[in-house]
Amino acid sequence: MRPVSILAAALFGLFAMSAAQAHEYNLGSLHIIHPWSRAVPKGAKVAAGYFIIENKGTAPDRLIGGSAEIAGKFQLHEMKMENGVMKMRELPKGIEIAPGQSVKFAPNGYHAMLLDLKSAPEEGKSFMGTLVFEKAGKIDVKFVVAPVGSMDGTSKSGGSGGMDHMNHMDHMDHMKH
Repeated sequence: MRPVSILAAALFGLFAMSAAQAHEYNLGSLHIIHPWSRAVPKGAKVAAGYFIIENKGTAPDRLIGGSAEIAGKFQLHEMKMENGVMKMRELPKGIEIAPGQSVKFAPNGYHAMLLDLKSAPEEGKSFMGTLVFEKAGKIDVKFVVAPVGSMDGTSKSGGSGGMDHMNHMDHMDHMKH
C-alpha cells in the first residue's frame, strides 16, 4: 500500500470514530447532542444517561421524561453540593430548556437515572432510548456506552467517575418509593 493510501485510510478511520462518538438529533427547535452512558458492572440495578440539549427556538420547552430499552424506569435527577455534601434528587417536573440556551446532562449534575436495569450498559455498545419533551414531543436516541469512569462520554478520564456511580447506588439503597 502506498504511504498516501495508508494516510488516507487512517484519516478516514479517525473521522469515522469521531462521527460515531458525536451523534446528534433534532426535534423541532431542540438539538440533542451525544447521548451516552457509562458501563456498569454486571448485576448493577442503576445506570445514568447523559447528553446536551440546545433550544434554538424562541419559546422554552421542558424535558419531562423518557425511557430506555435497558431499564424498567427512567427518571430525571440532579446532583449538587448542599452544605458540603453531594446530594441527588429526582426532578419530577422535568428540566426547562430556555430559548437560546443549552442544558448539559453530565456526571455530578443533571442526568437521566436508568433504574431497574434489564441489562447493564457495556462499553463499546449502545442502547436505544426515548426523550419526552412537554412541547416538542418524543424523539428516539441512541446512547453510546463509554468506559467506567468516563466523564465526557468518549474516554476514561478519571475524576470522580467511580464516586458518581457509588452515589447512585447509595441513593437507591436509601430511597423509598
